[in-house]
Amino acid sequence: MQFIADFHIHSEYSRATSKDMNVEMLAHWATVKGINLMGTGDFTHPNYFAQLKVRLTQDENGLYKLKKSNSPIRFIPTAEISNMFAQGGKTNRRIHTIIFAPDFQTVDKINSKLKTIGNIASDGRPIFGRPVKEMVKLVLDISPKCFIVPAHAWTPWFSLFGANSGFDSIEECFEEEAKNIHCIETGLSSDPAMNWRLSKLDNITLISNSDAHSPRKIGREANIFNCKMSYDEIIEVLRTKDYKRFLSTVEFFPEEGKYHFDGHRDCNIMLSPEQSKKHKNICPKCKRTLTIGVMNRVDALADRPLGFTTKNAIPYKSMVPLEEIIADVLQQKTGTNAVDNLYKKIVSEGKNEFHVLLDMPLDEISRIAPNGVVEGIRLVRNGKLEIIPGHDGVYGKISIPIDRNKFTDKVEKISAIKEPHPNSNNQISPSPQPPPSQQMVLF
Repeated sequence: MQFIADFHIHSEYSRATSKDMNVEMLAHWATVKGINLMGTGDFTHPNYFAQLKVRLTQDENGLYKLKKSNSPIRFIPTAEISNMFAQGGKTNRRIHTIIFAPDFQTVDKINSKLKTIGNIASDGRPIFGRPVKEMVKLVLDISPKCFIVPAHAWTPWFSLFGANSGFDSIEECFEEEAKNIHCIETGLSSDPAMNWRLSKLDNITLISNSDAHSPRKIGREANIFNCKMSYDEIIEVLRTKDYKRFLSTVEFFPEEGKYHFDGHRDCNIMLSPEQSKKHKNICPKCKRTLTIGVMNRVDALADRPLGFTTKNAIPYKSMVPLEEIIADVLQQKTGTNAVDNLYKKIVSEGKNEFHVLLDMPLDEISRIAPNGVVEGIRLVRNGKLEIIPGHDGVYGKISIPIDRNKFTDKVEKISAIKEPHPNSNNQISPSPQPPPSQQMVLF
């Protein structure tokens, strides 16, 4: 069966996270978005894990479902942990990893072990002062059915390849445990095409997840499979990079990620890798070292040119969340009543958000949405956007170049649309890569 999965999210027990991040709200928003399988997130936190055991029960495929509910949404036990340690002559190694566990019994054993070496109640993403390779061994010794994935692998802080605290290769980071790393999460600031530039990642499966801290943000990146929706088969697909069963990832435009380019947010400075090299990675305003972004770091490690495509690569499709498209078309902020009401109407009549954004023919979308929104979706599908890249923790800014004099629909006209959209059987296909942004913050 074909299904969409978002494995990496957080609970209400993580810092700077919505109090609505619980499994009931996740199931609700997964239905709205069109996601079939969610990671639980944060299973290491004692209070959250206690809630999971009360609210979820395991199904016949090794996944979890809500008790006393007919919801078709399934959950897979996941958690993110942080390791801060010294290795290779550097004292500031900071690596985040995602742990997949086959069942709650295994989670109990993992948590029992982790609480002897760190404070797992301190945060939904606990911190441990040990090399990350030791964490891989600890988890797999408990159960070889567990799966370990380096999280947001390119961000400057807290990642495998991060410019400030990471390594130059999986082998350098995980040493003898590198044989157990089969998959990495690309993160919001990179996409698969950027990772294809590194030949040493050719056999590594690339996944994309939302890393959501609020329910509305789930699915901003996700994974599309065509296989049995079971724990064992999903892990096998990820472990073997089975491109016949792993159909695609859904991506942020990486320029929108908050670490795509280099810069200093306090100085309002953003630089491309080429500009940073001219300045020797020094901020032209404050003369301190720049925060080096993902594109620069990929350039430093890549052994292939821009645009290189690997054989048997798992394709991807870049998208902008529907709420952001509507807000841009209406020239309002997300969260306003006009944006929220139109979003709810389009999603309810179009089956779900992913179906509208990825599968639904434009002429059918025009039956449930203003022409301006239809044009916005068309431009996003074709990668025709204007983007100011993110930098130093500041999200990039995307704008959709719509001729608003041509598309003059009023939101009120939507209330006249009553006929629901029929289900579509269209398959998701890879999109063309978006053109590189030409916009730049000048100094």
